Amino acid sequence: MEYRILGKTGLRVSLMGFGGIPIQRVSENEAVKITQLAIAKGINFFDSARGYTDSENKIGKGIKGRRNELILATKSMARTYEKMKEDIDKSLKAFDTDYIDLYQCHNVRSDQELNSVLGPDGALLALQEAQKAGKIRHIGLTGHKPPMVEEAIRKGVFETIQVPYNFIERSAEEELLPLARQMELGIIVMKPLAGGAFSRPDLALKFLLNRDVSAIIPGMDSLEQVEQNAGLTEKIEPLEQSDLDCLEKEKNEVGERFCRRCEYCKPCPQGVDITTSFLFHGYFKRYGLPEWARERYQALKVKNDACEECGLCETRCPYNLPIREMLKEVHRDLG
Repeated sequence: MEYRILGKTGLRVSLMGFGGIPIQRVSENEAVKITQLAIAKGINFFDSARGYTDSENKIGKGIKGRRNELILATKSMARTYEKMKEDIDKSLKAFDTDYIDLYQCHNVRSDQELNSVLGPDGALLALQEAQKAGKIRHIGLTGHKPPMVEEAIRKGVFETIQVPYNFIERSAEEELLPLARQMELGIIVMKPLAGGAFSRPDLALKFLLNRDVSAIIPGMDSLEQVEQNAGLTEKIEPLEQSDLDCLEKEKNEVGERFCRRCEYCKPCPQGVDITTSFLFHGYFKRYGLPEWARERYQALKVKNDACEECGLCETRCPYNLPIREMLKEVHRDLG
């Protein structure tokens, strides 16, 4: 495993980190096994969030007895002092630890939200107080919109950023990543697999392993995924031209309008499994498995035609996807 310094924090983190979203889908026993295998394979950087249901709790159980060897990160959507203070204590309890290495303001999307975080009664004050009290060690920020994250970086109060970056989504290369490096911020890459858009995830991850970033955090919910992802770091080699051609082909096929499976759109009031239906549609459109995709879609308890077009999902989507329109497309093809 290769380790890099997480910017000005000075923390030494594994280049291949552990993203905490998918672990919500597995049992506690399985989650513990997955987490423990990750540690055995040299992964020392674990990232979760208050919004990831029981992810913090499961990771906490998996790292029990190894806490001081690891770098633990989490995040909260809280924008006010009181709510962030409350969430920090909830995270500490869920992880069953007395300190968290990196606590991040999660998914800051607008000037209004950033101003709330930085205001006199904002979330930053709670983070700074927790830092002084030894509850957290470092303060970071996550966001999906490069211009917004750039504005936050210029405030000079954050030590790390966490942003989407992969072979398809490369807008961060233009100004965001150079600015972060100039400011000596740790760079954490989320959505490295573009929400499952790549048929060759190994190539997508190899692309990032060769970039100047601090850590990559693909989500993992199986022992096989841990083995495969950790194995890629044993000997980091540049991509061959044929590999780049393969990634470029997939980039052109996917385009910009696709689900990253961040699951922020959930839950749907009507019970529509939005992200799963989009996943099946990807197999229908890109991977040449139309019958397989139809069978899986038909097995869903609630189909997309149950959508009442309330639009709640679209207000939550950090990528401003036209989800209602996309749900109709899926049902036309697979319903």
